Amino acid sequence: MVYKKKNVLRRQALQQKMISVDYKVNKDIVAEMVRIVGDNVGNKICSRDEAISLAESMDLDLVEVSPKSSPPVCKILDFEKFKYGQLKFQKKRQAHSVKSEMKEIKVGPNIGENDLNFKMRYAINFLRNKSVVKVSVFFPGRYINFKEKGEDVLKKFIEQLSSFGAPEAEPHLEGKKMYVTILPK
Repeated sequence: MVYKKKNVLRRQALQQKMISVDYKVNKDIVAEMVRIVGDNVGNKICSRDEAISLAESMDLDLVEVSPKSSPPVCKILDFEKFKYGQLKFQKKRQAHSVKSEMKEIKVGPNIGENDLNFKMRYAINFLRNKSVVKVSVFFPGRYINFKEKGEDVLKKFIEQLSSFGAPEAEPHLEGKKMYVTILPK
């Protein structure tokens, strides 16, 4: 029993979080004249009190859906069903949104050709999955003196991945790390 109650409370909290637009219902509507729409009502302008009494006679709620219009548009409907529909719509929209991740591939300045091709295949997979790829070259110890080697490695990456993505900017050095960010096409 306690478990069910906790789930109900969680669901209510989620619903309140998800519905970002606050709708005014029944007595919360402040406009004197409103345009009412809904099933079996048509489209007419009347006073707020008349619209509320009409909604109550149908066992429904008067919900202000467009407060900025003149007069405000109110709809006669079941508010709980309306909130549930809004919640489902927002969940569906959130599920279909594409979240791009940043994947990092680390290489050294003296990387071999075979290792480079191996890392390249990973980068291609990441770009096909619409992830942003950050390729970084780390210069340990005194290798910082050979920045050109790191820059050559990054330019090979950019050249090989040109059909799958484009670099955000030129490779640049930050401390002992040189990197470039490649965005998917």
